[in-house]
Amino acid sequence: MSNTSKTKRGWLDRPDAHVVKAPGLQTTMACLMPHKTENEVYLNDTIDATALLTYLDEKNKNGGPKVTVFHCMVAAVTKMIMERPRMNYYVKCCRLYERDEISMSFVAKRQFADGADEELMFYVPKPTDTINEISARIIGDVTKARKAAHGAGGGVNAIMDKFAALPRPIQMFICWLVRVLDYWGHNPSFLTEGDPNYSTVLLSNLGSIKCPAVYHHLNEYGTCSILLTIGVIHKEEMLMEDGRKEVRTCFDIGATLDERIADGFYFARSLKLIKYIFAHPEMLEEPLNTPSGFEYR
Repeated sequence: MSNTSKTKRGWLDRPDAHVVKAPGLQTTMACLMPHKTENEVYLNDTIDATALLTYLDEKNKNGGPKVTVFHCMVAAVTKMIMERPRMNYYVKCCRLYERDEISMSFVAKRQFADGADEELMFYVPKPTDTINEISARIIGDVTKARKAAHGAGGGVNAIMDKFAALPRPIQMFICWLVRVLDYWGHNPSFLTEGDPNYSTVLLSNLGSIKCPAVYHHLNEYGTCSILLTIGVIHKEEMLMEDGRKEVRTCFDIGATLDERIADGFYFARSLKLIKYIFAHPEMLEEPLNTPSGFEYR
């Protein structure tokens, strides 16, 4: 994780990130294709969750906040980004930036019902956090959001409710102004703090609503360069390393990434690290900044 927040910023730096010298190919791509939506690359894979579910069964026997697959995914992705810093990059103004911190965001429905309100959640993990702190924080935030009266939570959700009540011409002018300020990195903090569009990764746990993993577009607004969806847990026959076929408990993931932040080789290795963490879930008991020991091949 960058320590830029503790050092003097240059004139090209942004409030949440510092500019990074990009290779020629990335610089050219950023100039020729300046929009995230024309640089989307899609990754999908099946995660073997057999070891993870065994770990969770044992861990949750001890009481305390219930740790879930989604909590482990948040921890695993955060750990991966700490070890693979380019996954915390974004492109803005045709320049490459590295964030000062890692941030994870997701959406929680107040109720599992049609028409139920959604709450935007934003989490900045600490390098010393373990799965225990991550689980307790997410459970606490979601519970608080679901108990809160509509619009009483403040933050981005309350701002959007007030915005929706304005006349349409004023809405259009404000949106134009906000997009201009976003491009140059001058949006006020009360708009960007807690907004998933400004997070490192936006995660969507579609498995919680019995839905398969899907590809979801990136938003041009904001700086989020990675969107990850998690599908429903299911049984699937897999080929093991020794050549045997075995029925395992799995879930699918779908990722949409801005290909300007790194190359496909870097993305593929990052995905392999996530799969390695799920094969060895006990490492989530250690602080996030503990090296994984994964051998990149």
